[in-house]
Amino acid sequence: MQPEFQRATILKISWRLLPLIVASYLVAYIDRTNVAFAALTMNKDLGISSYVYGWGAGIFFLGYAIFEVPSNMVLAKVGARRWIARIMITWGIISALMAFATGPASFLTLRFLLGVAEAGFFPGIIYYLTTWYPARFRARVISALFLAVPVSNAVASAVSGAILEMDGILGFHGWQWVFMLEATPAIVLAFVVLRQMTDRPSEAKWLTDEERTWLAGELEAERKQVERAGHLGLLKSLTDPRVITLSLIYMTSVTASYGIVFFLPQIVKGFGFSNVMTGAVTAIPYTIGVLGLLAWGWSSDRKHERRWHLIAASIVAGIGLCGAAWFGVSYWAIAAMSVATIGLYGSRPCFWPMPSMFLSGAAAAAGIALINSIGNLGGYVGPFIVGWIKQSTQSFEMGLYFLAACAFASAALTYFATRATRGEQLG
Repeated sequence: MQPEFQRATILKISWRLLPLIVASYLVAYIDRTNVAFAALTMNKDLGISSYVYGWGAGIFFLGYAIFEVPSNMVLAKVGARRWIARIMITWGIISALMAFATGPASFLTLRFLLGVAEAGFFPGIIYYLTTWYPARFRARVISALFLAVPVSNAVASAVSGAILEMDGILGFHGWQWVFMLEATPAIVLAFVVLRQMTDRPSEAKWLTDEERTWLAGELEAERKQVERAGHLGLLKSLTDPRVITLSLIYMTSVTASYGIVFFLPQIVKGFGFSNVMTGAVTAIPYTIGVLGLLAWGWSSDRKHERRWHLIAASIVAGIGLCGAAWFGVSYWAIAAMSVATIGLYGSRPCFWPMPSMFLSGAAAAAGIALINSIGNLGGYVGPFIVGWIKQSTQSFEMGLYFLAACAFASAALTYFATRATRGEQLG
């Protein structure tokens, strides 16, 4: 097929699938991280310390990790459309129930259950995209997916700051309105997913016969190429050294990411801003982080290289976090945090195409889920340790240095534990 035909087909698929997928992931990310803004007033109302808050912010990822692999295996069996809709309805309901937490115990319980409810959503989406896009397009597609992360952080920062000002309306606190209002889109979008999502290319009546034939041929050829290098069964994929290596790389990166996400509003609030202004300033690093997503995704696909792109992005993130710690409470710290987000977001589009270099079929569903499951334990580690450091030192400085060390560790693991990723093999 002509390159023009191939690009046109991929563009057609993208216009059909990506807006809904990105919107759903945006809502998911808001609902897992809006606790960062609710905390500005919730912690005092519920008697939650920095330590308990860090524990609660992170305990989401314990529930998430436990049920990640089983959830993705169910998705591979019943189809993405129904399972993703189920996930969205469940997490929407529990996210809304966060508004009715009455103290540390109920706060911790609901955060854990929210992680259980959302388990399988992100790896399910990654697996779903591998069933629609040939390998040479995946970094750019994953870049588009990850646009939801900085956009959701920026939107949540601005909107949540404004919602907090609803304090007292109908007898609810502002932080309660944050949870109730921001949970609603997940439930609404679940029904859109049921109606609009197509499980696999063979069912896509909106593609022509020629388009379906070309896409099926491309994906089948890639599957055979992966399996010629050594077919991994379902169980073997869960213990493969490459899967474990990628899990550890991702965990260090996620630790750095969520350590920022769950505490950045409190860091910015320390400048003496109002809730609304805190939201506006907090949105700045996330907005600038989009540059990393786009630049690294484009370059990684163009050069057909993942490893060095991932190393470079992780180093940039570490430098930014060191700068944020060094500059302390100043506008230079916001600039440094923006550098960190460029690196952290830039790492994602070159990381997530790597599992499909050696995994296919059910093994891909299980392996991707395990990588995300272990990796997201960093979402527990980061907030927990930063919260503990903050309570012990009354400062975020050493916590930021810890997050920088995690970013540098991600670069080091990638350098020492993987081989060149140009082409189709990952060592």
